[in-house]
Amino acid sequence: MSFQAKFSQMTQRLTHSGPDLWEVHSDAQQRLASGDDIIMMSVGDPDLPTIERIIEHAVTSLYRGRTHYSPGMGELNLRQTIADIETQSSGKVTTPDEVIIFPGATNAVFSVLSCLLNPQDELIVVEPAYVGYKSIFQAIGAKIVTVSTRPDENFALSSQAIEDAVTPNTRALLLNTPGNPGGNMIPGDQLRDLAKFCLQNNIWLICDEVYSMITFEKKHVSARTAAASLENVIVIDGLSKSHAMTGWRLGWTVAPAYVIEKLLGFTSATIFGCSQFIQDAAAFALQNDGQYIQSITKEYQARRDYACDRIDQIARLHCQIPEAGMFLMVDVSAVARDGLEFARLLLDKEGISVLPGEGFGSTTRNFIRLSLTHPVDGLAKAFDRIERFVIGET
Repeated sequence: MSFQAKFSQMTQRLTHSGPDLWEVHSDAQQRLASGDDIIMMSVGDPDLPTIERIIEHAVTSLYRGRTHYSPGMGELNLRQTIADIETQSSGKVTTPDEVIIFPGATNAVFSVLSCLLNPQDELIVVEPAYVGYKSIFQAIGAKIVTVSTRPDENFALSSQAIEDAVTPNTRALLLNTPGNPGGNMIPGDQLRDLAKFCLQNNIWLICDEVYSMITFEKKHVSARTAAASLENVIVIDGLSKSHAMTGWRLGWTVAPAYVIEKLLGFTSATIFGCSQFIQDAAAFALQNDGQYIQSITKEYQARRDYACDRIDQIARLHCQIPEAGMFLMVDVSAVARDGLEFARLLLDKEGISVLPGEGFGSTTRNFIRLSLTHPVDGLAKAFDRIERFVIGET
């Protein structure tokens, strides 16, 4: 008699359905591993190395024996460092009791939504949205209500569209600023008004700000800075992108202390703390990163400017100039049926891996996202191939 395996409803919700939006990326990885000449532009993993001093600090911490259990909320030194940064940037006093540490911002998003939403509660999400959100939403089982931005206006968000999407079942609004994939930044006055509207309607405002340190012409405005009242405001951030520390898995949430208490109960049951030596290195990074952040921002801006200039010279391609981040969204509707077809053909014919825009929502079905995770000379090689491909498809 064979065993009859039964699984939870969560695994059923996570079962793949529809087009495989990572198919092109996975295929490209296999070809690259086989020795093919592939240029990877489909994932946001910075090519820049983690600062050597951060690595040295982590190693020193290891030798000091910082390899034991950490408090569930995170190490006090790191939480105090984050609280001090928040106090300075927002002008609102923030204490360590309003900060909790997670193994990456993605886990922070999952934990926050798990503590706020029941299945079938409505969560308003702005599209295009980070592709990694989808699995989190499916796992939690909340009802997702999407509000589209305007791609032709640099992915500008309409506050009225947000308000129109609210129903009696709306529990939370999830914003991402600076945005992935659009590189758009929500203005401070708009964030202030949205926070006020959410407060008046008993709605949580959750703001994913992981690209807050990689901005170009304008400075990032946090939801905590913009909001007049913070009782319904939750901000998520991390070091993966800003400090080229994707593999270190270190993120955090800043929220009212009564929210942190609920998050602590959840993370204590599911994670049981983050590595001490990584938290030590993270605190060191945040305390000594001024010059580094300036340098990587300058580097990404140079890459952005080069890439946008090259796209502008390729007939039938179009992109908005992002205000932040490490991605470009390119409109390929004049070349292919949609972004997925363009991405597949580009990989097959020129060995370039990009991510189809459909993964970020229907708003960007005719787009591709490409990563600025190559120096300018690497981007030059990639855009030579892209231009050759587009000319060939004419």
